[in-house]
Formats: sequence, structure tokens, C-alpha cells
Amino acid sequence: MNKITLYNDRCRRSMIVPGSAEKLREEGCHFRIVMTQGFKAFIEENNELEVIMAIALFDDFTEDNDPYGEHDFIILKYQGQSLYAKFDYYDRSLEYGSPDPANLAVTCRVLTLMLAEEY
Repeated sequence: MNKITLYNDRCRRSMIVPGSAEKLREEGCHFRIVMTQGFKAFIEENNELEVIMAIALFDDFTEDNDPYGEHDFIILKYQGQSLYAKFDYYDRSLEYGSPDPANLAVTCRVLTLMLAEEY
């Protein structure tokens, strides 16, 4: 497993594993998890914990849905709604793309949780 995949998985799972976000930050991994207004409204109307757990624990990656093996994009259905979770890699100032997403010293990961129609 490459560094990008490893940190994407760990950042995603930090949504449900107590203390893991702090441990990642101590290791020098900068990341943020954001959600769109539509996603926020959706989880408020549904089982928020169940939806977040489904994203955090998602592991059905295949060559078709993850051609680069980075675990950077998830599509999942919950109660008929298509949900996306997408990682983007920025420089530490969040101004430009990261020059090297595998390098924690120059990268801030941003995981965006959204409804499919918001993409």
C-alpha cells in the first residue's frame, strides 16, 4: 500500500476512531474533512452515524472504481441517495495543489463529503 492510500484511509477512518485525528496530526499529516450543505442536510434527516460509518469503513475498492489504488474517491448509496467522498490534495496554505500528495510535509488533504448532484 502506498503512502497516499495509507493516509487517505487513516484520515477517512479518523471520523469514527477516537484519538486517531490527533495521532495523524502528531505524525505531520495535515487534513480537513468538510461537507456540503446538501450532505449536511441529508445526514441530519437520516441516521448521521450510520452514514459517516459507511464512508469511514468503506473498503469496496476495485480496479474499476479506484484505478490508481489511492482510495481517493467513494461512491455509495444510502437510502436511495448517491453520496460521494472525495480527497483533494493541496499545499499547506490551501492555495494550490500539492506538489507531492505522498509527502506529508507539503500536503494538506481535504476530504469533501457531498451528494452526487453537488459534484
